[in-house]
Amino acid sequence: MSPPAPGSRASDYDYVLPPDRIARYPTERRDESRLLVVPRQGARAEAASFRHLRFRDVTELVRPGDVMVVNESRVIPARLLGRKPTGAPSEILLLRPTPDADPADPRTWEALVRPGGKLKPGRRVVIADDLEVAVLATGTQGSRIVRLESPDPALVALERHGRVPLPPYLGREDEPLDRERYQTVYARTPGSVAAPTAGLHFTRSLLDALEQSGVRRVAITLAVGVGTFRPVEDDDPSAHEMHAESWSVSEAAAGAVNRARANGGRCWAVGTTVVRTLESAADEQGIVHAGSGATRLFIRPPHRFKAVDALLTNFHLPRSTLLMLVAAFAGYERAMEAYRVAVAEGYRFYSYGDAMAVL
Repeated sequence: MSPPAPGSRASDYDYVLPPDRIARYPTERRDESRLLVVPRQGARAEAASFRHLRFRDVTELVRPGDVMVVNESRVIPARLLGRKPTGAPSEILLLRPTPDADPADPRTWEALVRPGGKLKPGRRVVIADDLEVAVLATGTQGSRIVRLESPDPALVALERHGRVPLPPYLGREDEPLDRERYQTVYARTPGSVAAPTAGLHFTRSLLDALEQSGVRRVAITLAVGVGTFRPVEDDDPSAHEMHAESWSVSEAAAGAVNRARANGGRCWAVGTTVVRTLESAADEQGIVHAGSGATRLFIRPPHRFKAVDALLTNFHLPRSTLLMLVAAFAGYERAMEAYRVAVAEGYRFYSYGDAMAVL
């Protein structure tokens, strides 16, 4: 029996990261973060070397006629800290509205709760005088179905009393700066419980500079779920159950991507969420179609990309589906080489860390 191909096992995506390389806070200015330029595996010899830039230098990598696709989903303050009527502290992390929730005022949610053993259906958690959470039912994989009870619209109450759901690997509580910095400057549609982090590096002035250079920016939405941080635990990635994430592509966005590529421009995906959305919305000929739905698409080597020509992304957790997606795009050996270079060169990792451009 021949050995498994490199990149076909979850253990192939382990790497050693010194703890001080985890970016616990963002850079002072968004576009001051570093940018590692990574040529895809099989690139011409003269174009196959890594380059070290600042993120604002992305203007040097684009061409007139390119289209840059961003995820305009907005992170909601989904973490609620409160107390049971007995006074015992409790925590609710909202994951997604239930299918029957009113999109204009989502009151019922699937959520993770702590302490899980105590917050059974029928229990209540007091968040504030004007916000309580009622536990309605048990969901899947230990989750709960909860109802937000407030005289105000649900999203208004969350903005007032919710906390920014920072990833646990940051090792700290959220602070006032996170309200702004754990959000892209173009975020519009509420729904994510984790930021589409590749977009955190953009400033409005950088977006203007890209537009002036002949690059069109278009937006899609994918509501990023907490499952984005979940590692692939089985060494056989095909055994991993992907979390479902809701996506939407407008007629205008689909048309812009298709026209750009038909005219010789490249489609830049700003982040893995954009890749999963475009690959879910594209047909076998690479034509992106408008629509919406929920995707469980797990992109890993080997994968034939249909609609994406260049990728901007952060550095991801070991054994993560996001790292596997990057390896599928760059080539497994090239992607892992890029991570070794990034560690050696002192790049900052994860949500508030530096970025890479795969061309």
